Amino acid sequence: MNLAAAANETLAHYSNVLVYSAMAIYTLAFVAHMAEWVFGSRSKVGRTAAALTTEVAASAGTAQKGARSSSGADARIGGTAVLERPKVVTRSVTGSRDVPDGPGAHGGTEKGDLYGRIAISLSVLAWALHVGGIVTRALSVQRAPWGNMYEFSTTFAGVAVGAYLVLLLLKKDVRWIGLPLVTTVLLTLGLAVSVLYTASDQLVPALHSYWLWIHVSCAILSGAVLYLGAVATLLFLFRDRYEAKLADPDGPQPGNFATSVLERLPSAASLDKFAYRVNATVFPLWTFTIIAGAIWAEAAWGRYWGWDPKEVWSFITWVAYACYLHARATVGWKGRKAAWLGLIAFACYLFNYYGVNIFVTGLHSYAGV
Repeated sequence: MNLAAAANETLAHYSNVLVYSAMAIYTLAFVAHMAEWVFGSRSKVGRTAAALTTEVAASAGTAQKGARSSSGADARIGGTAVLERPKVVTRSVTGSRDVPDGPGAHGGTEKGDLYGRIAISLSVLAWALHVGGIVTRALSVQRAPWGNMYEFSTTFAGVAVGAYLVLLLLKKDVRWIGLPLVTTVLLTLGLAVSVLYTASDQLVPALHSYWLWIHVSCAILSGAVLYLGAVATLLFLFRDRYEAKLADPDGPQPGNFATSVLERLPSAASLDKFAYRVNATVFPLWTFTIIAGAIWAEAAWGRYWGWDPKEVWSFITWVAYACYLHARATVGWKGRKAAWLGLIAFACYLFNYYGVNIFVTGLHSYAGV
């Protein structure tokens, strides 16, 4: 074994160590997020926030009407009336219910908020180790670390966490994603290191192209952001059903556990809006991903499109998301119908990755398992 090969093997070993270390810290972050939800469930704030906010919004409207009449009298005698701005309440669907956002996983408690902040700090540390593992893997193979499913999965999970941290850095209220995100990342990395792991190796000839950096990086980024939209969509379905039950006092009411969890989430309107904005923002990038793949296919195989299984399911995924966005923009679909379309579209993405790579043979069979 020459010196260069030994150095690459050492880097590959360090990459594995960093990935396992990241998994350990992600596990601690998972425990901290669980503690945030547990301590938040003990808060009366979490159980009454929605009702109180609705009452305040209603009283603010009444106070505003009275203040208008008094301000007119004050103006005649030279006085000044100060009006407080009424609270804004989100609307889930036109002509439907008005519901405020929940207080968050911490439920308004200091201890719950503390554990939530600890979870975020641990997630940042785990993400740094995670990125270090990806970078050292790239150095060990001296190429982009996306040549097989193990490398794609580890990078996908890292980008998803990175997107979440960027949203937090931008002061977006997305801490509710923390627990499902960390859980999914642990499952993805666990599957990667136990089932999908492939030793460092060079690429098949067709992948030796700068298009690897362009096409696959866009696919990873698109999928990671679409995952955040899918989480919001799934939580929307639960929250929307919860709100519908509360709006019907004569029907069955949600149980204590469902109430404790769902009342702390953002309103169904907010979750629906977040999912739509995320999917609409990343859809052009997914479109470019398919176009870049076609250009790469022409350079590698002499044709832009050959109906390879990976190409077909990439196009099916694109059509599914296009139907979702078209329905939202033209038909005016919102709420549960659009949510199911969005989940079907993301299911197509998942099948394109796991199902096609593992169970279907084609030109894109680079699973390495």
